[in-house]
Amino acid sequence: MRLSGRDINCIRGGRDVFSGLDFEASSGEVLAVVGPNGSGKTSLLRLIAGLLAPAGGSVVLEGGDAELTLPEQSHYLGHRDALKSALSVAENLSFWRDFLGGDAGDIGHCLKAVGLGHATHLPAAFLSAGQRRRLSIARLLVVRRPVWLLDEPTSALDTAGQELFVGVMGKHLATGGIIIAATHAPLGIETRELRMGARA
Repeated sequence: MRLSGRDINCIRGGRDVFSGLDFEASSGEVLAVVGPNGSGKTSLLRLIAGLLAPAGGSVVLEGGDAELTLPEQSHYLGHRDALKSALSVAENLSFWRDFLGGDAGDIGHCLKAVGLGHATHLPAAFLSAGQRRRLSIARLLVVRRPVWLLDEPTSALDTAGQELFVGVMGKHLATGGIIIAATHAPLGIETRELRMGARA
């Protein structure tokens, strides 16, 4: 499987964020999107996820499910954790499992995998920032999708959480998954870099 972008242009709010951008990532690879604030890292992820339309160029997934669009085969994990504070940890994950559909995993197993097995019935409002991030990461596991688009995925994670996430990423890659991550910090796993430049 290969995800590639060719000659992509992105315009937001009348501003040329980036243009002529090419990238490529294949099964088992992590592409780290790096660069200064405002260089278009998040915009690129949102564009791949189908949340923004490119002003030019194309993004193509080869070797995926021909019956599904790229967004239907991708998980987008933004820098904000999309959780309902009034729902329990398990209820939040159940919501995302039902909403996303597809090949669903066991909620209890997914929560244990991110170190939240003890917090199943705890309201999400009581989670620390790091625990909220772990719960967001569990969403990547509860429904199987081959492409992960991650925006600052290790933000708020302590050292133990970062080490745990390295293991989660490693398992995804071992099954042929692709990861594209916008990050300011090392991910702790072998990556290739796509460097974004600042625009005036």
